[in-house]
Amino acid sequence: MPQDSHMLLKSDPSTIGSARPSQRRKATTSSDTALARSESPERRPGRPPFDSIILLLQGGGALGAYQAGVYEALAEADLHPDWTAGISIGAVNAAIIAGNPPERRVDQLRAFWRLITQPSATVLGFFNGGALPPSVGTAAHQLANQLSAWSATFLGVTGFFAPRLPGPWLWPAGTVQATSYYDTAQLESALERVIDFDRINAGAMRLSLGAVNVASGNFAHFDTTTHVIRAAHVMASGALPPGFPAIEIDGQYYWDGGLVSNTPLQWVVQNRPKGDTLAFQIDLWNARGDLPTTMAEVTTRQKEIQYSSRTRAYSDQFKHRQIIRGALASLLEKLPAEMKDLPEVQLLKGEAEHGVHNLIQLIYRAHKYEGDSKDYEFSRRSMEEHWQAGYYDTVRTLRRPEVLEHPRNQTGLFIFDIDGEGRE
Repeated sequence: MPQDSHMLLKSDPSTIGSARPSQRRKATTSSDTALARSESPERRPGRPPFDSIILLLQGGGALGAYQAGVYEALAEADLHPDWTAGISIGAVNAAIIAGNPPERRVDQLRAFWRLITQPSATVLGFFNGGALPPSVGTAAHQLANQLSAWSATFLGVTGFFAPRLPGPWLWPAGTVQATSYYDTAQLESALERVIDFDRINAGAMRLSLGAVNVASGNFAHFDTTTHVIRAAHVMASGALPPGFPAIEIDGQYYWDGGLVSNTPLQWVVQNRPKGDTLAFQIDLWNARGDLPTTMAEVTTRQKEIQYSSRTRAYSDQFKHRQIIRGALASLLEKLPAEMKDLPEVQLLKGEAEHGVHNLIQLIYRAHKYEGDSKDYEFSRRSMEEHWQAGYYDTVRTLRRPEVLEHPRNQTGLFIFDIDGEGRE
């Protein structure tokens, strides 16, 4: 890929994520009506030397604006995914990306995030405003964030959820009102405003959403290769109990996929993307952290470990599988001709692969003042901070030429995290 196609990202800091297209270089010039085949990898100029680009979006509530910032930087670098997979808020972002043409995706992401971070019409809404001055210390940031989180807790979030009145304890058993603290009905209309579900189901981009079947406890995947995706599938992926109610789909009820696994990487690995793969894994919870010194820090660290725990395990699993597949492919090539038609060999061929894979990890690193409420603190100020952090982390990452090049090691696998400086 030419150097200037991924290094020169032109958004001015003051206009990152702006809702006005004139403030930002368009990601592409594709027509709204050019759906599936016009976005195929072989037709995109300047694309890095990979057969598929995959975007993996973790769950994390209000932290999801970080993923929107990441996508804006990827779009400016003309790195448009062929497959997007998400869980919880990652499912919302994934559906918005898949449900819009490239030139509208950032604007629609921005429209959604501005909708759900509208200032509250109360005194608490004062703390939902613009950026605090640099001179404001950690304590003031903590107070502003906590007041904003309380506003979401007691008043709900516009376009997302509203508290049940009366509460669930006063509703008859068996009613949906008796099983959650909040009503998420307004989320459905919000999603339909920013997502073209016909476009999703036309197959321009593969979309995978993770949820949990309440009755069986099994992980479920809603995938455009097997399902007709609707707003209910997106909402099911983010229906975190006991706050949000289970979502019914075809007679079955589903909760947030993060209850079982908060990363969609395993599903992608199981489905074996074809050919050489460039995957961006966008995590909202950092597995690494300091020893807590207060109860608030204990709660924060608990969430970080709980929601990031599977990411590292699946990354290691991905690495191991690719090494085994490459070794198996090499071994099968060395078999004598009389053995190559054996049934056992034919079976193993389905698992053999010589493809190369780059797994680029971008992980949100929270500020100390965000605390344990960072995933339900929906202030406009924090949203902008998260968005800008995602944008700039991606700019820094794409400046490393090895990120968009085939790995040069023998395993054919490259895992990179710019802050962790992890390379393999």
